[in-house]
Amino acid sequence: MPRNSAEAKLSRIKLVGNLPIKVGDNDNIILGVEYNRMDFNLRRDEPFNDVVDETFHVADLNMAYIYQHNPDWRFVGVLTPRISSTLTQPLEKGDVSINATVGAIMDRPADDKPTRLVLGIAYNSTVALRIPLPIVYYEKRFHPNWTYVVGAPKSGMKYHFNDKHMLQTEFILDGYYVNLQSSVISSDSGLASSISTSVALATLGYQYTLAKNMFFYGYAGHTLFQDGVLRDKERNDIFTLNDEPSFYFRTGFRIGI
Repeated sequence: MPRNSAEAKLSRIKLVGNLPIKVGDNDNIILGVEYNRMDFNLRRDEPFNDVVDETFHVADLNMAYIYQHNPDWRFVGVLTPRISSTLTQPLEKGDVSINATVGAIMDRPADDKPTRLVLGIAYNSTVALRIPLPIVYYEKRFHPNWTYVVGAPKSGMKYHFNDKHMLQTEFILDGYYVNLQSSVISSDSGLASSISTSVALATLGYQYTLAKNMFFYGYAGHTLFQDGVLRDKERNDIFTLNDEPSFYFRTGFRIGI
């Protein structure tokens, strides 16, 4: 996200890897890692600029079990230990959390109109509202050239030119939470111990299939909503860092097995 009218910009590098391990005839254990490195830069003349300019790190270890109930339906359980911190000092209590997800996947890729449905519940111990939240994802290729996706945190449309070229629109809900190891004092609101951002995005992107299950993609868009805040140890907002609109760009490379 380039610098906006709030004099804030954010860049993120995301690396993801998953290893499936076959169990029995149809079930799988998935061991995965995800690492996000984020650089938040704020130019406004605030007393804590030197803290929010630091690099943030969010690292997940995903441990999942996938049970094949029948040819169409699978049930999934995921346990995710997470480190989210500035990592300027050795790990402390606020840096580590445990998240959990349970759900079901219906997948019918061989149908005349291929369909996938994902239903689940996720518990994230780092968010302010500590209750299980729903996961819904429904994808259907209703036309040889068209696919729609409805769900949370992502919805959109896909247009398939052919097997190699695809355009896609997306509406995405995203965000992050990071523990501040070197807590800072807000000028009028007290001690800040964490930083979090919630954002809603609208994007348009392109995906190119290099080979079977090997893709390159790029997206550009704009935020519809953004709220970056400092929080105290009770997760209360004490200072708004960035609530102005931003442009958004993303590109990446993906291999599936």
